[in-house]
Amino acid sequence: MTRIAVAALGGTISMTPGSSPEDGVVPRLSAEDLLGELGARLPMEVTAATLAGMSSASMDYATLARTRQWGIDADADGLVVTQGTDTLEETAYFFDLTWPFDTPVVITGAMRNPSLPSPDGQANLLAALTIAADPRSRGRGALVAFNDDVHAARWVRKTHTSHVEAFSSRPAGPLGMVSEGTVHYFHPSSPRLPTVPPTLSAELVPLLESGLDDSGELLAMVLKNGARGVVLAANGAGHVSAATADVIAAAEVPIVVASRTGAGPTLRGTYGFHGSESSLIRMGVTMAGWLCPRKSRVLLQLLLAANTGREEIERQFRLRGDLDH
Repeated sequence: MTRIAVAALGGTISMTPGSSPEDGVVPRLSAEDLLGELGARLPMEVTAATLAGMSSASMDYATLARTRQWGIDADADGLVVTQGTDTLEETAYFFDLTWPFDTPVVITGAMRNPSLPSPDGQANLLAALTIAADPRSRGRGALVAFNDDVHAARWVRKTHTSHVEAFSSRPAGPLGMVSEGTVHYFHPSSPRLPTVPPTLSAELVPLLESGLDDSGELLAMVLKNGARGVVLAANGAGHVSAATADVIAAAEVPIVVASRTGAGPTLRGTYGFHGSESSLIRMGVTMAGWLCPRKSRVLLQLLLAANTGREEIERQFRLRGDLDH
């Protein structure tokens, strides 16, 4: 029988109200509570553990590394992780980068807590279990199960604060969907990229967003105060103000530029003004390609924690930000 391990980390899917309506909901439900009768209904053996009970806004690398190791030790045919949705896309990418096995890792959660009408947690968990148990999910890296869609960790992003259809993989689209208890994949699996080492603690890598009348002062401040690297969610196709470009030119740590737009890659040679993508590349900036700013930060933090040099950081972002991989 297929064996699936379920690690519960908290989040909306596990939240119930406090003693009064003013208290709001907080994580209270265990992994066993979340599973309920699902395990008995499915043709699989389920091992469940509550590894944390937190809002995902407080998620950290130590918890993710511990969850990863628990999943390895469980030696199951698939791993399902439940957590809050605020940082779910980053958790998925952490596993995609660091999970060296063909066994699938499926991340899920909920937008509606169990005390609300039509909570979505059980449906998402059922879909995640179904995906994790399907042999066609092997070799696809980390996946996100939400609202019956199957998303690749590399592309998925949270795009709504409260809607049940909160996750999107624009512009690539979902890998597949779950219907009538079966996973339907729209595309064959692609060759996986080599993994990077996990870490127990994050390197100081601020994520800053460019905008109107950007003086570059905030970037200068974080560089002065010990940032190991910086990710800039830059304008358009990877553009910053002339003042910010002046700060970048003097920086001594890796700087990665991604697009703040939500879709599309950073360019490499279209524009030539001071602060354009081509001028930043000449300064030694690494362009994120198709990776979004949040995924870029996860990748840069893991690479810096492994003491990766500048040339290898550039190669890793080329490899993972390129549409052909």
